[in-house]
Amino acid sequence: MPIVTLSSSSQKKRRLIAERIADRLGHSCMSREVILEASEQFNVPEIKLAKAIHDSPTIFERLSNGKERYIAFFKAALLNNLKNGGIVYHGIVGHFFVQRVPHVLKVRIIDSMENRIQEEMEREDVPENVARKRVMQEDRERYNWCSALYKMDTRDPELYNMVINLERISVDDCVDIICHALDKDSFKKTADAEKQLKDMALTATVKAAIVQKYSDATVSSYDGNVLIHMDPPVAQIPKKKRDIRALTCGIEGIKKLELDLKAKTIPRTPMHK
Repeated sequence: MPIVTLSSSSQKKRRLIAERIADRLGHSCMSREVILEASEQFNVPEIKLAKAIHDSPTIFERLSNGKERYIAFFKAALLNNLKNGGIVYHGIVGHFFVQRVPHVLKVRIIDSMENRIQEEMEREDVPENVARKRVMQEDRERYNWCSALYKMDTRDPELYNMVINLERISVDDCVDIICHALDKDSFKKTADAEKQLKDMALTATVKAAIVQKYSDATVSSYDGNVLIHMDPPVAQIPKKKRDIRALTCGIEGIKKLELDLKAKTIPRTPMHK
């Protein structure tokens, strides 16, 4: 079943378009639900997850990878939903995590600055000058978040399969265009694409399970075979291996777990020579 991710600076229209696509296709429609799932599954406050995927990182967070664990939790929840297909996701940052998945239709919806300001005025009941500042601040947050964490610009059209400008296209026409694109073979789910997304979901789940203690570890998986690699070398390898196995025990889908940890060597001094 098709998967759609919608990215847009217009929250109201993004939600409206997503809901209409989901109704037409009989799909699930998700946004904040992913944050709620991650909050419950990993026992972290919803507000911290929401801030981690919305606010640009502070200097301290950049130096300490302060957002990394929250983003790992969100990514695991998102990919585990997407792997089942039949979803229209219209929250923020979703398209970043499925760039390599060919059958996911990634859509960017843009609108004029004036329309966005008017939307903000109506939604928050604020004057134009306040609404304009908020819209511009939102754009800065999105740019800084993407640039700092992923070295990407969310406005880059190469991140999407389709960019639709709502200035001259109605919401209904936008829905028609997206649903028509989903009929194309390019966005039909294949066995290989389904397997790829399942591997990505398992990788994200394992990473989320260990990120609080082993944020530097890299995780990969292929057909249930999971590899966890840690670089630079670490001390107490047997203890860390037991710890990692305990943290990942019970994760559904793991067939084999391989740990690639290199021992930390003690520098030789003149006394040892």
